[in-house]
Amino acid sequence: MGYRGKLEEQARARELRAHGRLLIEIATELGVAKSSVSLWVRDVEFEARPRRTGARRRKPNALQRRKAEEIERLRAEGRDRIGRLSEKEFLVAGVALYAGEGSKTDGDVRFANSDPRMVLFFCAWLRHFFGVDEARLRLRLYLHQGLDIDVANEFWSQLTAIPVDQFGKPYRAVPDPSIRKAKHVMGCPSVCYSCSATHRAVMGLVEALLSCEAFPGW
Repeated sequence: MGYRGKLEEQARARELRAHGRLLIEIATELGVAKSSVSLWVRDVEFEARPRRTGARRRKPNALQRRKAEEIERLRAEGRDRIGRLSEKEFLVAGVALYAGEGSKTDGDVRFANSDPRMVLFFCAWLRHFFGVDEARLRLRLYLHQGLDIDVANEFWSQLTAIPVDQFGKPYRAVPDPSIRKAKHVMGCPSVCYSCSATHRAVMGLVEALLSCEAFPGW
């Protein structure tokens, strides 16, 4: 199974966890290891509800069922509308992503985001459309103190296919004591490719995308 399949499993695991499902229940439904599920959902808010002996599980009410059905229907519609990206669509989608989240400073193609799907998309896009020298790829992680840096490094290394020995020194932020639970237990990575020519090529595409001539109806 490729990264896309794993991301779909992760998304489903997070959804089930948010609805109060136990780790073992999620692992059984998805057919994956409980340890994998635990890693995927570590930052999902979960309130364990006390269970009374012999008590029956409360079924979702009509409003909850309609909401869940609407979400699933719209996700299916979204998948149908997007489909599989063409070469040009993939190029444009990556340019739009970089226009919003990428560095505009000359010299470095740099992208930072805490969402693994966006980081994966960016890395795939960069490698696909530009002659990337893998040895020049770098990653620096922003991670709160108290969180496991080794686990986070391994997670992002597997996702991005950038070796850990190409990671820069992590920035360990002091957690906000008023926040009970860390929102991003894997931190926020910044992927960097130092190449002025590549950065200028990317910014040329960004400029073309954001010109009014590119908009439908103009």
